[in-house]
Amino acid sequence: MVLNFSLYLQTNKQITDINMKKILFLFSIICICYTMPVHAQYSSTSSSNTKVTQPSPDANVNYRLFQTQNRWTFLKLDTRSGIITHVQYSTDNKQMEYPLNPTPLVEKEEQKPGRFFLYPTENTYNFILLDQISGKCWQVQWNIDEENRGIWRIY
Repeated sequence: MVLNFSLYLQTNKQITDINMKKILFLFSIICICYTMPVHAQYSSTSSSNTKVTQPSPDANVNYRLFQTQNRWTFLKLDTRSGIITHVQYSTDNKQMEYPLNPTPLVEKEEQKPGRFFLYPTENTYNFILLDQISGKCWQVQWNIDEENRGIWRIY
């Protein structure tokens, strides 16, 4: 009888050990799964603190702001004429706006809201300007330094 009771205790201890291992394993999986979304959220915001904005999907707007990879800089596009202005905001009263492309790319009678659209490239300072009616394209390069900015027709 003592032998049977001793065997019972030993078997019960083995079962308890196995159950505890299962519980610990399950607990660690839950902890890992719970912290993964938080880690992903912080790791994605640490690479850039610039909020990504999308231009208005409304084709009938006269102006659109396009975000650059520089947190302080936007490009303002006159969607009718292709005129582009560099817009820079500031927290210390150094905001500015200057023309990047002051010359209309189409005649006044051909201007129509939504005609032009800017597409970002992998290069921080370059965009592609598309005339959505004629299909013509321009490389647009913004920069604080005047000699490093401009617009060039792509043939």
